[in-house]
Amino acid sequence: MKLSKLFLLIVLILISYSTTHGSEVETNNKENDERFDHLPSTDSDNSPLRGLLFNFQSLQKARLTCNMYPRVCRAKGSPGPDCCKKKCVNVETDRNNCGMCGNKCKYSRICCNGRCVNPMFNKKHCGGCGNECSKGSSCAYGMCDYA
Repeated sequence: MKLSKLFLLIVLILISYSTTHGSEVETNNKENDERFDHLPSTDSDNSPLRGLLFNFQSLQKARLTCNMYPRVCRAKGSPGPDCCKKKCVNVETDRNNCGMCGNKCKYSRICCNGRCVNPMFNKKHCGGCGNECSKGSSCAYGMCDYA
Protein backbone atom coordinates (compact mmCIF):
# COMPACT_ATOMS: atom_id res chain seq x y z
CA MET A 1 0.00 0.00 0.00
CA LYS A 2 2.83 2.39 0.89
CA LEU A 3 4.59 1.57 -2.38
CA SER A 4 1.53 2.44 -4.48
CA LYS A 5 1.08 5.75 -2.61
CA LEU A 6 4.73 6.58 -3.20
CA PHE A 7 4.42 5.75 -6.90
CA LEU A 8 1.28 7.89 -7.22
CA LEU A 9 3.02 10.79 -5.48
CA ILE A 10 5.99 10.59 -7.87
CA VAL A 11 3.68 10.53 -10.90
CA LEU A 12 1.78 13.60 -9.64
CA ILE A 13 5.04 15.48 -9.05
CA LEU A 14 6.27 14.67 -12.55
CA ILE A 15 2.99 15.78 -14.12
CA SER A 16 2.97 19.07 -12.24
CA TYR A 17 6.63 19.66 -13.09
CA SER A 18 6.07 19.03 -16.81
CA THR A 19 3.04 21.34 -17.00
CA THR A 20 4.80 24.27 -15.30
CA HIS A 21 7.98 24.01 -17.34
CA GLY A 22 6.15 23.39 -20.60
CA SER A 23 4.67 26.91 -20.54
CA GLU A 24 8.14 28.43 -20.08
CA VAL A 25 9.38 26.68 -23.19
CA GLU A 26 6.49 28.07 -25.21
CA THR A 27 7.22 31.65 -24.11
CA ASN A 28 10.91 31.21 -24.94
CA ASN A 29 10.00 30.00 -28.43
CA LYS A 30 7.77 33.03 -28.98
CA GLU A 31 10.62 35.36 -27.96
CA ASN A 32 13.01 33.55 -30.32
CA ASP A 33 10.51 33.78 -33.17
CA GLU A 34 10.20 37.54 -32.70
CA ARG A 35 13.98 38.01 -32.82
CA PHE A 36 14.28 36.20 -36.15
CA ASP A 37 11.25 37.64 -37.96
CA HIS A 38 13.43 39.80 -40.21
CA LEU A 39 15.31 36.75 -41.64
CA PRO A 40 14.06 35.11 -44.87
CA SER A 41 12.11 31.88 -44.58
CA THR A 42 13.86 28.57 -45.30
CA ASP A 43 10.76 26.53 -46.17
CA SER A 44 11.27 23.93 -48.88
CA ASP A 45 8.12 25.17 -50.67
CA ASN A 46 9.87 28.45 -51.52
CA SER A 47 12.99 26.76 -52.87
CA PRO A 48 13.63 27.59 -56.56
CA LEU A 49 15.02 24.09 -57.20
CA ARG A 50 11.79 22.39 -56.22
CA GLY A 51 10.03 23.36 -59.44
CA LEU A 52 13.05 22.45 -61.57
CA LEU A 53 13.25 18.96 -60.10
CA PHE A 54 9.56 18.39 -60.69
CA ASN A 55 9.84 19.57 -64.30
CA PHE A 56 12.90 17.39 -64.94
CA GLN A 57 11.16 14.29 -63.59
CA SER A 58 8.05 14.86 -65.68
CA LEU A 59 10.13 15.44 -68.82
CA GLN A 60 12.16 12.31 -68.19
CA LYS A 61 9.02 10.24 -67.69
CA ALA A 62 7.46 11.68 -70.86
CA ARG A 63 10.49 10.77 -72.97
CA LEU A 64 10.37 7.08 -72.11
CA THR A 65 6.91 6.20 -73.38
CA CYS A 66 6.50 3.03 -75.39
CA ASN A 67 4.97 4.70 -78.44
CA MET A 68 8.37 6.29 -79.16
CA TYR A 69 10.55 3.55 -77.65
CA PRO A 70 8.75 0.18 -77.92
CA ARG A 71 11.72 -1.68 -76.41
CA VAL A 72 10.80 -0.14 -73.04
CA CYS A 73 7.98 -2.69 -72.77
CA ARG A 74 10.38 -5.61 -73.13
CA ALA A 75 12.50 -4.46 -70.20
CA LYS A 76 12.59 -6.48 -66.99
CA GLY A 77 9.77 -5.52 -64.62
CA SER A 78 7.54 -4.14 -67.37
CA PRO A 79 3.78 -4.88 -67.09
CA GLY A 80 3.79 -6.41 -70.55
CA PRO A 81 5.55 -6.58 -73.92
CA ASP A 82 2.88 -4.73 -75.93
CA CYS A 83 2.31 -0.98 -76.24
CA CYS A 84 -1.26 0.36 -76.11
CA LYS A 85 -2.01 4.08 -75.73
CA LYS A 86 1.50 4.88 -74.47
CA LYS A 87 1.34 2.13 -71.81
CA CYS A 88 2.99 -1.26 -71.66
CA VAL A 89 0.41 -4.04 -71.38
CA ASN A 90 0.09 -7.76 -72.00
CA VAL A 91 -2.67 -8.27 -74.59
CA GLU A 92 -2.85 -11.96 -73.59
CA THR A 93 -4.17 -11.16 -70.09
CA ASP A 94 -5.20 -7.47 -69.92
CA ARG A 95 -8.99 -7.01 -69.68
CA ASN A 96 -8.84 -3.52 -71.25
CA ASN A 97 -6.69 -4.64 -74.20
CA CYS A 98 -7.61 -8.28 -74.78
CA GLY A 99 -6.07 -9.67 -77.96
CA MET A 100 -5.46 -6.17 -79.35
CA CYS A 101 -5.34 -2.60 -78.13
CA GLY A 102 -8.70 -1.17 -77.08
CA ASN A 103 -10.60 -4.49 -77.02
CA LYS A 104 -12.29 -4.44 -73.59
CA CYS A 105 -13.77 -7.53 -72.00
CA LYS A 106 -17.32 -7.16 -70.73
CA TYR A 107 -18.15 -7.29 -67.04
CA SER A 108 -17.56 -10.70 -65.44
CA ARG A 109 -15.30 -11.79 -68.31
CA ILE A 110 -11.53 -12.17 -68.14
CA CYS A 111 -8.84 -12.17 -70.81
CA CYS A 112 -7.22 -15.57 -71.35
CA ASN A 113 -4.78 -16.09 -74.23
CA GLY A 114 -6.02 -12.92 -75.93
CA ARG A 115 -9.73 -13.89 -75.83
CA CYS A 116 -12.50 -12.68 -73.52
CA VAL A 117 -14.00 -15.66 -71.70
CA ASN A 118 -16.52 -16.19 -68.93
CA PRO A 119 -14.68 -18.12 -66.20
CA MET A 120 -17.95 -19.15 -64.58
CA PHE A 121 -19.01 -21.47 -67.42
CA ASN A 122 -16.03 -21.95 -69.79
CA LYS A 123 -14.69 -25.55 -69.66
CA LYS A 124 -11.16 -24.54 -70.72
CA HIS A 125 -10.89 -21.62 -68.28
CA CYS A 126 -13.13 -22.67 -65.37
CA GLY A 127 -12.63 -20.23 -62.48
CA GLY A 128 -9.48 -18.78 -64.05
CA CYS A 129 -7.20 -18.91 -67.06
CA GLY A 130 -5.92 -22.36 -67.98
CA ASN A 131 -8.03 -24.27 -65.45
CA GLU A 132 -9.48 -26.91 -67.76
CA CYS A 133 -12.18 -29.32 -66.60
CA SER A 134 -11.62 -33.02 -67.25
CA LYS A 135 -13.50 -34.91 -70.00
CA GLY A 136 -17.16 -35.44 -69.27
CA SER A 137 -17.35 -32.77 -66.56
CA SER A 138 -18.84 -29.32 -66.93
CA CYS A 139 -18.00 -25.91 -65.51
CA ALA A 140 -20.63 -24.29 -63.30
CA TYR A 141 -20.09 -21.17 -61.20
CA GLY A 142 -16.35 -21.36 -61.76
CA MET A 143 -16.02 -24.94 -60.49
CA CYS A 144 -15.63 -28.19 -62.39
CA ASP A 145 -18.33 -30.77 -61.56
CA TYR A 146 -20.37 -28.45 -59.37
CA ALA A 147 -22.98 -30.28 -57.27
